[in-house]
Amino acid sequence: MIQNHQIRLKKSDVLAAGALDDAVGRAAGGNVLRWYVAQSSADELVIEVTTYEAGLRQPGASTGRAFYPGRNVTLNVVPTGIGCSIGGFAGDAAPVSNLLAGVSDYLIANPNTVNASNFINLQNGNILYTDGYSIDLFSSGSVDLHVPYGNRVGLIVEKTDERNLDTVYNVVNAVRAIHGVDITDVLVTEESIGGRCQENQSKGFVGTVDHPNVLLDACEKLVRGGANAIAVTTNISDLPLENYARHFEGEYANPIGGVEAIISYLITNHFTLPSAHAPMINVKQLDLKRNVVDARGAGEFASESGLACILVGLKKAPHIAPPPNARIADIVNVNNLSALVTPASCLGGIPAIQAHKQGVPVVAVRENTTILGVDRDVMQMDNVIEVENYVEAAGVLLALRNGISLESLRRPLETLYH
Repeated sequence: MIQNHQIRLKKSDVLAAGALDDAVGRAAGGNVLRWYVAQSSADELVIEVTTYEAGLRQPGASTGRAFYPGRNVTLNVVPTGIGCSIGGFAGDAAPVSNLLAGVSDYLIANPNTVNASNFINLQNGNILYTDGYSIDLFSSGSVDLHVPYGNRVGLIVEKTDERNLDTVYNVVNAVRAIHGVDITDVLVTEESIGGRCQENQSKGFVGTVDHPNVLLDACEKLVRGGANAIAVTTNISDLPLENYARHFEGEYANPIGGVEAIISYLITNHFTLPSAHAPMINVKQLDLKRNVVDARGAGEFASESGLACILVGLKKAPHIAPPPNARIADIVNVNNLSALVTPASCLGGIPAIQAHKQGVPVVAVRENTTILGVDRDVMQMDNVIEVENYVEAAGVLLALRNGISLESLRRPLETLYH
């Protein structure tokens, strides 16, 4: 069973000692699938945790990773389900992702930064479309990212009616014909998977899955058939339609993102393969103020299905373990990571916490607002460089890449005396 709940930890016990991740695991009783710091008081951190009682694959302890020289890597994280003003809608962080990719050898990006149903903007060929669970492990130094020449994508379709299947197969054939995606098999489940939206106490969105065994059994069949990347398309239950309408009007967090993250985390944890989820049929029967929606969500609203973008994204998604039937073009790991870029108000996620541990600069973007208030002061981080927007962030990345002191770029410049 997948469960979502809150735990509270004393700041004095976990921040100064750098022991937050271990403390979360102990307090949640193990089998932690996903977590982040959602709120803070003077003395406590409030953490939203998702657990999976049936058991999880436990990653190995972080060891000294081999260094793969000559690669400058940026990690751009736009967390899902917390109302990011840039990237919290439908691929609307793609322009900033391409900007940051332009000053990096590789940009690691979580799927929702570029996913927009029929539209996916991977303008630069150096964007590594990487699921959240893989990003968490990469950030901790537990795994390398193996960049393939190409993946063999298997697709899971939740049990549905004939009309929806027609839509799915039209999308599948379109990405094969237009984007050259290698799709090994399409497996339609005989039972419901049952993904559900859940709004947590911090007003962010998470989710649960009624029948994870149906999902994992389908994955097993696709893997046995030769797939080395897994796409899943389902319809999501318990969607709060009034708030979903507000989302398309630019006023509310995306309710679907949280359950999508849970599905991909579960798959990648069990099979160590890249994975992503998309809504089978996009919901459009909403009580909207006008039929032209907020520009940031227009990609989703203009598309019948959410599926195309994840199939294209998974085409060359990196692996945390090299599969036996994939050719690997390159390898990067945490030693190549020059910076993490993320919204300034959500520094309580695993990538930011691990960047602090690893001594990696965190470029925190103030303009990308969220519903959270977990900033560098709350997390007591001394490796954070706050910037106003992503244009400024790109300049910081260029300076870091070229070893230029940020102080030397600003005026006044202090004069040192003997």
